[in-house]
Amino acid sequence: MKEDATALNLATTERALDAVDTFALRIGVPTHSQVELAFKRAIDVAAALTIYTVGAPVLAAIALMVKITSRGPVFFRQIRLGKDGKPFVFYKFRTMQHNSDDAVHRNFAQRFINGHMDGDHSRPYKMVRDPRVTLFGAFLRKTSLDELPQFWNVLRGEMSLVGPRPPIAYELAHYQEWHKDRLKAKPGLTGLWQVSGRSMVPFDEMVMLDLHYIANWSLALDLKIILKTFPVLLRGEGAY
Repeated sequence: MKEDATALNLATTERALDAVDTFALRIGVPTHSQVELAFKRAIDVAAALTIYTVGAPVLAAIALMVKITSRGPVFFRQIRLGKDGKPFVFYKFRTMQHNSDDAVHRNFAQRFINGHMDGDHSRPYKMVRDPRVTLFGAFLRKTSLDELPQFWNVLRGEMSLVGPRPPIAYELAHYQEWHKDRLKAKPGLTGLWQVSGRSMVPFDEMVMLDLHYIANWSLALDLKIILKTFPVLLRGEGAY
């Protein structure tokens, strides 16, 4: 099953990987030295502390705007799955009406994961015009500023700057077994998918990009992905 999916998606996935100037595709989980992992963790902590010190006025302004533009809490909390499927509390600035029904996203997630979206590489694979999203929330999503509280998850060690995006628990019900391999790494704020087309990439290719990252991880690759994330943000391509 895994080999068939790999062969099926190899050509299109390699085109997406061109965004980071790499074409070799290896699926596996290599071992890394404690020194490499310590450096990755140190970079994560340094980035999170910088955001929460230098960026404190921006965070405060966003929190105030969320509070005065819609009723409800400033932060959106949700259980996501981290490395090896371990659950953790995931934080974002709230972008939707408080206590919104998640049925809309559940339906979207099922269709996206099962490859039932009416899209191709010229149309996006993402939910648009979500009626639950507030006016200010739409701005936050467009600029990815809603993601800033996740630096708290990074500081806590639940996430990293770079890695696969953490899934919601109910999404796993629609995963094929080989999809679950993306849970072998700590989730990240950005990753290969985000710099390789994001909403233009269907789910199977997103997973292939995650598996490629896991198999080929290095500090140099992390740096390359981080640098390529900024142009993506400037183009206003929202996060998943």
